[in-house]
Amino acid sequence: MNFERRISQQIRTVERLLHEYQQQPTVPLARFLTGFYKRNRQMGGNDRRTVSRLVYRYFRLGNAAKQADLSTRLALAAFLCNEDSTLVQVVLPELYPEIGLPMDEKIALLERQTDFRSEDVFPFQAHLSDPIDRHQFVKSLWTQPDLFIRLRRRYADEVQEALQDAGISYEQLDTFTLALPNGVSLDRLGGIAGKYAVQDYSSQQTGACFEASAGESWWDASAGAGGKSLLLLDRQPGVNLLVSDIRPSILRNLDERFDEAGIRKYRQKILDLTKDTTAILGDEQFDGIILDAPCTGSGTWGRTPEMISSFEKGTISHFAAIQRKIATQVITHLKPGKPLIYITCSVFAEENEQVVAHLQATGLVDAERVALLHGYRHRADTMFAARLIKR
Repeated sequence: MNFERRISQQIRTVERLLHEYQQQPTVPLARFLTGFYKRNRQMGGNDRRTVSRLVYRYFRLGNAAKQADLSTRLALAAFLCNEDSTLVQVVLPELYPEIGLPMDEKIALLERQTDFRSEDVFPFQAHLSDPIDRHQFVKSLWTQPDLFIRLRRRYADEVQEALQDAGISYEQLDTFTLALPNGVSLDRLGGIAGKYAVQDYSSQQTGACFEASAGESWWDASAGAGGKSLLLLDRQPGVNLLVSDIRPSILRNLDERFDEAGIRKYRQKILDLTKDTTAILGDEQFDGIILDAPCTGSGTWGRTPEMISSFEKGTISHFAAIQRKIATQVITHLKPGKPLIYITCSVFAEENEQVVAHLQATGLVDAERVALLHGYRHRADTMFAARLIKR
């Protein structure tokens, strides 16, 4: 099969895939692709990988060049994401000789010669937190973030040795943080389960806000699968920990992660933070609370680019209202002079600085430290973290 025919076939497959995906817009793209390939077992491994790359790059376009046909949009995305591409060679031959240009030059070229406009990729720039470099952030959406792992202190040398023996390349960002190429499968490495945690670089940096001491009582109020709790316990294993979430299935995943890491001493509760928490916690008070707040997740869209084009601006204010409500509620369980660690994986000011400003205006807390974690500079997620002290 010549490459023009193969490319035509791949474009048709992508068209069919996108049509099916539109019927299930709330399903994460990664999960949808797994089901799609199960339903189309005739596709070989190479075709699956190629189609997956094309689809992810397509979604990285966001709302740019929306009037162009599918093949053109796929080629525009391939032009920006690759240093070589037979798709670009066939569909946009006039651009192909320039595919090796630096990213900024490629963007400028597309804006001169096509309907592509960079500002259309991410049409919510007016809502970004002020410290974000808008150009660099949008440009980062064209690059798949790295896979980051956090080494558990006593196993750091052992895990690194296992990676080296397996021929897996990595960059050491600090003593316990490694960056690996995205898509690396660590499950096949025997003997190191529980000795590291997969955790984004920015997420690991939020631990600098904890400053917990042995014997203190801490509450991870929206614990999810337990990433922040594991980070807290690695930094200070002597804390007495309560974890909670509204989703029982997520807490079961947390139990599995804690068990794999050899952590047995903690409490767990199912809690809806939008309702009266005293009904379950009574008047219990904590020395520290971690609130990894429900949010738009906009700082992670480099990993889930399908969210960019389906996102609606009104969702920002929806989440901001929830964040103000649950933050105000959990503060009632915090001892005076103790910290609330407010975290989001959002790039929007309404969910970040404006929530902190609201909490300060209520007179409940003072902001001791506020940090925008510029993940887009490190092929990582962009996050926000604030250490707020109860008055």
